[in-house]
Amino acid sequence: MIASLAGLLTQVESDRCVLDVNGVGYLVFASTRTLSALPAPPELARVLVETVVREDAILLYGFSDSAERDWFRLLTGIQGVGARVALGLLSTMSPSELIAAISSADKASLTRAPGVGGRLAERLLTELRDKAPKMPGGGPGAGNSSVIAQAGQPASIERDALLALAGLGFRRAEAWPVVTKIIARDGEGATLDAVIRGALKELAR
Repeated sequence: MIASLAGLLTQVESDRCVLDVNGVGYLVFASTRTLSALPAPPELARVLVETVVREDAILLYGFSDSAERDWFRLLTGIQGVGARVALGLLSTMSPSELIAAISSADKASLTRAPGVGGRLAERLLTELRDKAPKMPGGGPGAGNSSVIAQAGQPASIERDALLALAGLGFRRAEAWPVVTKIIARDGEGATLDAVIRGALKELAR
């Protein structure tokens, strides 16, 4: 099995690239996030690789970091999520955004990925609810859906703050981690106005 490849990047397309390793060109499928992190060809490049063996082909999938590869492995273990759909999710959302979307049950963000309909999004939320917070990419406290209960705050503050931020154009997946962090920090003294103002300050950075 191939774990990584390093060589001359000779070609980059919308969903794949070609790495020339000692005269052998390897076709590697990747997310737009990984492809955008690669240098412009022809340049030396390195990608982590997940090898998928099928009856009719051996396919290579490349990743710029181990967090994305770990998420690819997790996603492809879900029924109905093939490699193409997993790459679509990873192209649409970063690992930290996936953690936030799953932890906050943000079905709408998941369905933005190609190939993910409402039913599959529900399955992802159900099967990954407990696994997502343990995955890499979330940072300290990411995905902790119990912070509000621990802080003794009503769920309405979180809900109303997220609705207000959505009205200002912020996606739930990016706003939710900020809102929950502020509520946990302020504890019982958290107010809706303070949470919204604090979130706007954080999101504007």
